[in-house]
Amino acid sequence: MKRASVNKGSDLQVKSPHILVIRLSAMGDVAMAVPVIRTLVKTHPQLKITILTRGFFEPMFDGIPNVSVYEADVNGVHSGVIGLGRLAKELRDEEIDMVADLHDVLRSNVLNSVFYLFGIPVKQIDKGRSDKKALTRTENKIFRQLKSTHQRYADVFEALGYPVNLKNHEFRQPLLLSEEIKSFTGIHDKKWLGIAPFAQHASKSYPSDLMEEVLSQLQKKANIKIFLFGGGASELPKLQEWEQKFPGVHSVAGKFSFKEELALISNLDAMLSMDSGNGHMAAMYEVPVISIWGLTHPYAGFVPFNQPVENSIVPDLEKYPLIPTSIYGKTVPEAYENVMRSISPESIVRKLVEVLS
Repeated sequence: MKRASVNKGSDLQVKSPHILVIRLSAMGDVAMAVPVIRTLVKTHPQLKITILTRGFFEPMFDGIPNVSVYEADVNGVHSGVIGLGRLAKELRDEEIDMVADLHDVLRSNVLNSVFYLFGIPVKQIDKGRSDKKALTRTENKIFRQLKSTHQRYADVFEALGYPVNLKNHEFRQPLLLSEEIKSFTGIHDKKWLGIAPFAQHASKSYPSDLMEEVLSQLQKKANIKIFLFGGGASELPKLQEWEQKFPGVHSVAGKFSFKEELALISNLDAMLSMDSGNGHMAAMYEVPVISIWGLTHPYAGFVPFNQPVENSIVPDLEKYPLIPTSIYGKTVPEAYENVMRSISPESIVRKLVEVLS
């Protein structure tokens, strides 16, 4: 739909500048865009923003003024080059004026090529691939903090003429809980701790037996109620097992809608996560996030938004000097299969107790 704003002192309606933002996946990367978009519309309230992403992610952007989500059906009507061409035409008909590509993948590049033909300007994220290669290589590694993904997103909007200072970001209040969620959680008379024990790659997941020890130590503390987050078919049985084994531990997986899960996350007192999407979703709501890192490292720029560096728990880097071995945890060098075991359950529990207190 077309939106218009009226300049004071003029009878002419002026169309609001309309930016298409492309970020199709993954969940954590989409979540990292949320504080940037919030700050963008606060700084430039005249803008209209359309987010091109998976429809599942729409609840992340609820409540942000002038922002709507356009669902990319990349496995259906928008699949392949022809489908992407169809999608580009649909978006052109939404009267977009410019494009912020926060993804830079094959699909977004195909879309961008069509937008160029339509005369629609496009600015694209600089992923810092050469710097990341230097950070993760085995020989002549350059071990230094790289620009955050949040700032890389912000740079795209500045290139379009709309600077974003992330220091001006304002968090939204915790979301209202549905009656179903309230019935599940009970009253908030203890510290609510979320734990998301899994990640896309095994190298980024804390070993199951050690996580069980973390849960064992935490559930003995009378002032903590624990909620487990996950969703994969292989994850559900383990979460159910822990729920049954430990009093005060409750699995959220498969029980509520994504929107309801976000509401619960926004009301947590802290979140323990891997280098994964749940940490970024908690950070969207100013929830303290304690993140555990394996073969990846905070220096790559994927620390949850506005979280202190001391909340990132990393393996023993003297014993495992090749960390980070890759950006997404896919590369596992020989003898690096057990890097997570250099992080003790006791150190994690101590950090959680410190943050919760």
